[in-house]
Amino acid sequence: MTDGARSATRPGFTPREVATHCPYCALQCGMTLREDDTGVTVHPRQFPTNRGGLCQKGWTAAELLDHPERLTTPLLRDAASGELRPASWDAALDRIVTGIRAIQDDAGSDAVAVFGGGGLTNEKAYALGKFARIGLRTRHIDYNGRFCMSSAAAAGMRAFGIDRGLPFPLADLGRADTLLLVGANPAETMPPLMRWLTEQRRNGGQLIVVDPRVTATARQADLHLQPLPGTDLAVANALLHIALTEGWVDRTYVAERTSGFEAVRRTVAAWWPARAEQLSGVPVADLEATARALGTGGRVIILTARGAEQHAKGVDTVTAYVNLALALGLPGRDGSGYGCLTGQGNGQGGREHGQKADQLPGYRKIDDPAAREHVAEVWGVTADELPGPGVPAYQLLDSLGTPDGPRGLLVFGSNPVVSAPRATRIERRLRDLDLLVVADLLLSETAALADVVLPTAQWAEEDGTMTNLEGRVLRRRALRPPPPGVRTDLAIIADLATRLAAAEAPAATPGGARPEALAAARFPADPATVFAELRRASAGGAADYAGISWARIDDHDGVYWPCRTEDGPDTPRLFAERFATPDGRARFHSVDHRPAAEEVCATYPLHFTTGRVLTQYQSGTQTRRVPALRRASPEAFVELHPDLAARLGIDDGDPVRVTSRRGELRAPARLSTGIRPDTVFAPFHYPGAGRANAVTNDAVDPISGMPEFKICAVRVERA
Repeated sequence: MTDGARSATRPGFTPREVATHCPYCALQCGMTLREDDTGVTVHPRQFPTNRGGLCQKGWTAAELLDHPERLTTPLLRDAASGELRPASWDAALDRIVTGIRAIQDDAGSDAVAVFGGGGLTNEKAYALGKFARIGLRTRHIDYNGRFCMSSAAAAGMRAFGIDRGLPFPLADLGRADTLLLVGANPAETMPPLMRWLTEQRRNGGQLIVVDPRVTATARQADLHLQPLPGTDLAVANALLHIALTEGWVDRTYVAERTSGFEAVRRTVAAWWPARAEQLSGVPVADLEATARALGTGGRVIILTARGAEQHAKGVDTVTAYVNLALALGLPGRDGSGYGCLTGQGNGQGGREHGQKADQLPGYRKIDDPAAREHVAEVWGVTADELPGPGVPAYQLLDSLGTPDGPRGLLVFGSNPVVSAPRATRIERRLRDLDLLVVADLLLSETAALADVVLPTAQWAEEDGTMTNLEGRVLRRRALRPPPPGVRTDLAIIADLATRLAAAEAPAATPGGARPEALAAARFPADPATVFAELRRASAGGAADYAGISWARIDDHDGVYWPCRTEDGPDTPRLFAERFATPDGRARFHSVDHRPAAEEVCATYPLHFTTGRVLTQYQSGTQTRRVPALRRASPEAFVELHPDLAARLGIDDGDPVRVTSRRGELRAPARLSTGIRPDTVFAPFHYPGAGRANAVTNDAVDPISGMPEFKICAVRVERA
């Protein structure tokens, strides 16, 4: 145990203990929290995903429970001074309801929007989607998971008919003979996962990493392919070209279990290895060695992550690797397959139950009449009362405060001032709103702009469920109640729904119930009650939780969806017999390389890419406030190759300015031979002058709405 594992001393508390999960990434490592008269301590536990391991973020997670900067009272912006000042809950909620009603009375229901987060529990994600659609009656809801998993989700849906990050248990990674990681750096983003990769190599397996940087993960690989950012699709097509040429395609599997291969075959015929090398910089010999390992290995797994997905062609790039996996006959084969490494803690569950602009609970499409009828019946409304599809996250954020866009926004569990692309522009959009409400546990950069800030409970102060990167539904358990003055997100949603209903129509309904009483019944604050309704709403959908109860989760270290009945099996492995398409066949889709949305030029001659560092998480709202994590990674930096630095007259540690067509960031230089000489890198966790997303491109994938975080054109100079 480290000193960082303990929160502030809290004398007089009765000792207690609870088994729960880490509040950070989608690995959802098992941990035990213990509280005594000296405070809260974190202890790793033997859970299947982490097997007793924790990273430094997990070890120090309890420090935020009693952090001096924690919000414990609502804040209202004072009209005279412009400052945020403490207020009562009644005053804060009244201000929100008055603001919402004024906006919607003037401009319609869609003039108020909701923006959620991939860290919210399943119960909160479900309640937030329901609140947006029948509490606010707005079509405008999306969430920051759009910036994380949307391209892989769209590719999975069109190929397999279902989107689950890993369609097999995490333990399969340790058994793989060949494991290909594309745009993934788990050594820094989810370190306990590296135990499986260590096991894989100890068992004689080969690890191949595709990444423009020599990351901590790439340094452990047997083979590292270092392509130019934005060329991963060409690499995938070249690998399939080689597999076809060498006879490694599983023709029987393709004929019996897939459709559409012939069009893909024609496309990849043009991607001979030398052409791919010229475009990507990956040597022909490395392409051939990779294809051989994939085509001749026994158990083979291909995984993609943000490096391949956060592009304006992210769906097509992931599809190219899915095509490769299908051609080799991997999905559904024991110990083999294609998967995606989900990033945020509930990035999987958060998109299954209604936070996405086009989805209803159970991963149903909101424009599907049958889906609308089913969910409307569970919610006690008619299908006609449900709004239609909204717009993806960036389009929503970029429309805020404009003549045709929402004039009010409610934010739960997200910090778009730091995390959104072209962040300076999004910050201006937030400032243009008539009403900005942020629910958070700390005063994030987005909360600092708000008209109303609501203090929310932390992970150790509420019950609920999370769905990890394997599709395993887990139990988050409360160690203690929230501090006085702090409410859970479910309680906030329930309060707002009740007050909005009372403000809209104070008279009794024909059935005799007052609208506020009906709203209170529709929006319970108890997470167990919400989960019971979620099960009914998801029943029959692709992400079916109908057979998952909290008791069953407790008994089995989690339950994999789909799980359709309480006495029926769950589904740790998908695709063994059929895919989730009407005819049971997986779909090939022909995809071809196209340039990045913005190419380098004489004015902006370098490629810029972003990513994460070991001790920070997402926008850094939480991790930047933990002393040990802040000491390890105190500020932003710009990584560049020594040859490039010498050409620009920059020494290690010098202040540098990175400028794109959208904005600039300033941070110290960090020289590294692990990055290409034509590329610079910065982590995206930091606000202010070091805000990487002030530079990134807001071009989006036409299918998924994913912004092009991973490549844009910049110039670099000594500041």
